[in-house]
Amino acid sequence: MLRILTSAAALSLLASPALAHTGIGATSGFAAGAAHPMLGLDHLLAMVAVGGWAALLGGRALWLVPAAFVVAMLAGGTLAVSGIALPMVETMIALSVVVLGTLVAVNARMVVGVGMAIVAAFAVFHGHAHGSELPAGLSVLGYGAGFALSTALLHGAGIAVASLFGRFGSTRMVRYAGLATAFAGVGIVAGL
Repeated sequence: MLRILTSAAALSLLASPALAHTGIGATSGFAAGAAHPMLGLDHLLAMVAVGGWAALLGGRALWLVPAAFVVAMLAGGTLAVSGIALPMVETMIALSVVVLGTLVAVNARMVVGVGMAIVAAFAVFHGHAHGSELPAGLSVLGYGAGFALSTALLHGAGIAVASLFGRFGSTRMVRYAGLATAFAGVGIVAGL
């Protein structure tokens, strides 16, 4: 199963859109929004970590924690599109990678509502960054739907990988991935 997932991920990186079609690339708000979380290492790591942590928490957290992230991220995007500034957006995004990676690394256990609040607090900043980088002339709704779907898919990837390792009784590998994520976040904070 892991070999299939790895192969599919590798093949998807080789694919390129047929730019002769309308609605692809710069003309599509949805495509631009969907690409945005995938193109920044900080966003990518944080989104996958949310999914991994949700899988480690299990139960209702499996869907409530990622859902809280997506909803709060859309709220942050709405703030940005509305012209409402937030302080330290990039710093908070970088810190989210450190914190979320650490939560996975230590297999942090807590009440689902607290977990939702933690990810939602960081998600507002991720969403603000997405919203503030909306290319001119693109559909706000399409762009928002694109980055929401892309984020949910990254959460799903984190859930899938953590669940796969958990099925084989090895949450240790998931926790090591969380540790690597936290260290990458430290590098991002340091500007490396």
